[in-house]
Amino acid sequence: MMETERLVLPPPDPLDLPLRAVELGCTGQWELLNVPGAPESTLPHGLPPCAPDLQQEAEKLFLSSPAWLPLHGVEYSARKWQRKMDPWSLLVLLGAPVPSDLQAQRHPTTGQILGYKEVLLENTNLSATTSLSLQRPPGPISQSLWGNPTQYPFWPGGMDEPSITDLSTREETEEEIDFEKDLLTIPPGFKKGVDFAPKDHPAPALGLLSLSCLLEPLDLGGGDEDENEAVGQPGGPKGNMVSASPSPAPLARASSLEDLVLKEASTVVSPPEAPKSIPQEQWAIPVDVTSPVGDFYRLIPQPAFQWAFEPDVFQKQAILHLERHDSVFVAAHTSAGKTVVAEYAIALAQKHMTRTIYTSPIKALSNQKFRDFRNTFGDVGLLTGDVQLHPEASCLIMTTEILRSMLYSGSDVIRDLEWVIFDEVHYINDAERGVVWEEVLIMLPDHVSIILLSATVPNALEFADWIGRLKRRQIYVISTVARPVPLEHYLFTGNSPKTQGELFLLLDSRGAFHTKGYYAAVEAKKERMSKHAQTFGAKQPTHQGGPGQDRGVYLSLLASLRTRAQLPVVVFTFSRGRCDEQASGLTSLDLTTSSEKSEIHLFLQRCLARLRGSDRQLPQVLHMSELLHRGLGVHHSGILPILKEIVEMLFSRGLVKVLFATETFAMGVNMPARTVVFDSMRKHDGSTFRDLLPGEYVQMAGRAGRRGLDPTGTVILLCKGRVPEMADLHRMMMGKPSQLQSQFRLTYTMILNLLRVDALRVEDMMKRSFSEFPSRKDSKAHEQALAQLTKKLSALEEPDVTGQLIDLPEYYSWGEELTETRSLIQKHIIESVNGLKSLSAGRVVVVKNQDHHNALGVILQVSSNSISRVFTTLVLCDKPTSADPQEKGLATPDVPYPDDLVGFKLFLPDGPCDHTVAKLQPGDLAAITTKVLRVNGEKILEDFNKRQQPKFKSEMLGRDHVTGGQEERGKDPPFAAVTTAVQELLRLAQAHPAGPPTLDPVNDLQLKDVSVVEGGLRARKLEELIRGAQCVHSPRFPAQYLKLRERMQIQKEMERLRFLLSDQSLLLLPEYHQRVEVLRTLGYVDEAGTVKLAGRVACAMSSHELLLTELMFDNALSALRPEEIAALLSGLVCQSSGDSGDQLPSTLKQGVERVRAVAKRIGEVQVACGLNQTVEEFVGELNFGLVEVVYEWARGMPFSELAGLSGTPEGLVVRCIQRLAEMCRSLRGAARLVGEPVLGAKMETAATLLRRDIVFAASLYTQ
Repeated sequence: MMETERLVLPPPDPLDLPLRAVELGCTGQWELLNVPGAPESTLPHGLPPCAPDLQQEAEKLFLSSPAWLPLHGVEYSARKWQRKMDPWSLLVLLGAPVPSDLQAQRHPTTGQILGYKEVLLENTNLSATTSLSLQRPPGPISQSLWGNPTQYPFWPGGMDEPSITDLSTREETEEEIDFEKDLLTIPPGFKKGVDFAPKDHPAPALGLLSLSCLLEPLDLGGGDEDENEAVGQPGGPKGNMVSASPSPAPLARASSLEDLVLKEASTVVSPPEAPKSIPQEQWAIPVDVTSPVGDFYRLIPQPAFQWAFEPDVFQKQAILHLERHDSVFVAAHTSAGKTVVAEYAIALAQKHMTRTIYTSPIKALSNQKFRDFRNTFGDVGLLTGDVQLHPEASCLIMTTEILRSMLYSGSDVIRDLEWVIFDEVHYINDAERGVVWEEVLIMLPDHVSIILLSATVPNALEFADWIGRLKRRQIYVISTVARPVPLEHYLFTGNSPKTQGELFLLLDSRGAFHTKGYYAAVEAKKERMSKHAQTFGAKQPTHQGGPGQDRGVYLSLLASLRTRAQLPVVVFTFSRGRCDEQASGLTSLDLTTSSEKSEIHLFLQRCLARLRGSDRQLPQVLHMSELLHRGLGVHHSGILPILKEIVEMLFSRGLVKVLFATETFAMGVNMPARTVVFDSMRKHDGSTFRDLLPGEYVQMAGRAGRRGLDPTGTVILLCKGRVPEMADLHRMMMGKPSQLQSQFRLTYTMILNLLRVDALRVEDMMKRSFSEFPSRKDSKAHEQALAQLTKKLSALEEPDVTGQLIDLPEYYSWGEELTETRSLIQKHIIESVNGLKSLSAGRVVVVKNQDHHNALGVILQVSSNSISRVFTTLVLCDKPTSADPQEKGLATPDVPYPDDLVGFKLFLPDGPCDHTVAKLQPGDLAAITTKVLRVNGEKILEDFNKRQQPKFKSEMLGRDHVTGGQEERGKDPPFAAVTTAVQELLRLAQAHPAGPPTLDPVNDLQLKDVSVVEGGLRARKLEELIRGAQCVHSPRFPAQYLKLRERMQIQKEMERLRFLLSDQSLLLLPEYHQRVEVLRTLGYVDEAGTVKLAGRVACAMSSHELLLTELMFDNALSALRPEEIAALLSGLVCQSSGDSGDQLPSTLKQGVERVRAVAKRIGEVQVACGLNQTVEEFVGELNFGLVEVVYEWARGMPFSELAGLSGTPEGLVVRCIQRLAEMCRSLRGAARLVGEPVLGAKMETAATLLRRDIVFAASLYTQ
């Protein structure tokens, strides 16, 4: 039977099939896979996933069961992971800079590349934090504009930049050791050392004349004839032989040998020759602006900029020098066209694809120049404290303080800089900010050319010479006094419509002063005063000076000017309050037409539309709008900035007919008027009332006269009260303007910025300041004179100070010190009351000056001038033997013996005695004797003056020549008073050859000053030492003394020259050391002068650097809120004085006290270090009058509600908040530098809270 094969059937369960079903998504489609398994789906199963609660998980794992953490297990406590050793990683360094480069060699004609040459590169490892060179690589792009306080500035021009060779030479020099002076005698760490000084051997007993000294080799040759020739004639073989004896009296003991020795040894060394005159370098080159520039367009066929008018001669001269890349100083009157020079420099820089910086003294002027230059050139940027527009432009306009900050911070903008234009350079006379101009001029690099624009100043050449020597480049001075529109100056005495014609010409357009007009104004004023007295009584005041009187004066004046078509007019009033009062009092005056009113209205609406609603309703805005509609305007620092700009723009359009302004308006751009009126010629300068200076008057009067519109400008001075004195008017109108004077002073910011750079020294900055220029301009001449004296000193023979002459140097120094001590005592006597009382007519004195040597004299008259007192004195003298002073021969130098030094060895005439009358200064009186003569000073002076007449002198000389003189002169004898006085003086001189008794300053004159008493004791001690000197007994004393004296005089002159060339002669050096000691005490610098962290923070501050840094490091600001910090810091920038008030929160009150405490601590440190500023003065610089205003403003209060919190004008409030925002930004940067992110964030918030609404409304000039 056949077996059937069993078939294996699949299991009945589908799950047992070798297939898997997969559901694809949610579409209902399935797919079979040849893989056994359960069905699957691509969709997730169950609930949607959720992330675990991290907080609960962290609490469960780390807090509830800390044993879970691995660090609590001990099984891995000894476990370590072996680090893989890789010694080669130690050899991996950053790539070194490439030391060389390939330079293409081109054909000089075709430019074809012929090959390449490897050239070595210098300064390849420089950086902005290690080098001042322009070859260093640029910094980060974010810091290219403002720089960084940690970066070095570029090397200032005019200073010798040390090269690598110089540095290596300097290092070698520093390594050199003087093995005679620089060796240490005490090893480091030891208390005692070894004294290597030579042991002193006992000197021979004084008073013994050793035989060896007498028998030294002497040249005994020569006869009496030769000796007499050598002694008597100064022009002998050597020209320097004189008698050794100081007087013709014979020696007390002398042998023939000693006489011969004295005559032969009395060799006089010629006095030190004056150094040869050294030709001075000329750095300031005056340019003749009177001759026309006929070949201007031939020299510049394609000028960089062209105007619609023909430039003036001085403008063409300046342009020619700009084309040669010269630096120029243009001094001209206001509105003369100095801006043309600046415009050409900007155009030239754009042509050269370089950059120009235009600096101005005030922010408002920067905004106005930005508007003008942007309309002209287009590519113009603006940098101010709160605005930064187009910083990449080729022409940047900024204030001088910002340029100083960029220079100190090493801004890369300086690399591309070709010109720096300083406008209104005469602002350097400003006491507070003038130092900024000097700092910037000193710090500018060498490749930058300088353009200085200034009003006319009398010392323009001196200032340009300083800059030329500073930068070692010639400065071309282009100065013109010509005005494009001549001025006429008037006095106005009217005060009513009847007297509105009282206008009197005082100074015409040709510069002639009319006294006739002045007296006419005086008569008109006097006539009105007499009529007023007849009407109201003589005791009635003629002028109250109140608003009512001012209103009558201005109504009559403006009516007269309006009739004569002399509007618009600028009225300069030197008080903000009076400006507002005068404008508000003219309520009935309307000077605009309906079309002008419409134009003014539309302009106001367009400008005020950028303000929020409440700001448009400010009282000042509404009041100014009403005035502007009537053609009136007000311009001073109390006006809101946007309103001042509106007034300026409407005035430039001719829509403001009368503008009441303060002096600041004259500093603005060229906005001339037809007429300028001075409300008064007196102003308050911050300390007292005074007349206007000529420079101030010229600056403001220069606004009169519009070029191309008016033939002349009119300047009117109001005479509300009496007419000013003619001399005062003449001095103000025709006097010389104020000179440019240095206001250089040391600031902590300057010191710290220079201390952090090793290559720059503060002493170098002080040397180059304008204040040190008079004493430093002859430095090169001093150096050459010092070299000549050094050469001459080395050629001199050393004096012999051995043997009996061993104390010769001490004898010389004792004599010099005695003379100096007596001069000091005499100076105190002259300055004392009792001393001046003793110097009355008849007092006998000892006279010692260039013409008289210890001659007796009697005082005839004493001048009443206490500042420079002059004593007219009759003095004994020799009878003149020749009328020609050159025939008298050279004076023989004296060798002082003890009798000459200790006493006053009086002058005795050799032959007939004569007299003279001299006007003596206090320093010419060597001593005041106890003798008083009865003299008739008037008779003596009358006789002397008669004999000085040329006719009388010629007759006397003729008689003397013919008859021998003495007999004929008896025919005209002097007055008996003269003869008696001369005989008395001669008798005194003969009776007291060593000098008559003198007044003792302590006992007779009752001078109890310590210096006088100590000086008298020292003088007696020196006299004893001089009397005991043994060198005078040596026969070689005269010759050796003269050698020593010449040597000492040359050394003294060399020391004086070295002092003038050294840092010790700097006027501000003591203050510098005091300020450095303050910084060292506060921890800003260390003992070696290295700037520490606090010092680097202070460098980032623009003002109050010490106080702000101390507040930051004391954490006095960190705990406060941003608005509280801003309120406290307002005390550092507020200009209006006042109390902070009792309405402040307790936190602010405590903060104010803490700020004052920190300021007091700093002030005490300054006083302890020797600075002159007292603690009260330093703390008094803080004004907390706007603390509440700033606090509420930062909290969001509208500006309209701030007016009730303080009486400060709105413009000053705005200025305070703007400066406060700049300070907050400085503190923000400083906080980031220190690593205080919390404080930095708070300062950022504070600045944001302050920057809103009308306070920070954008300038109309920048729109």
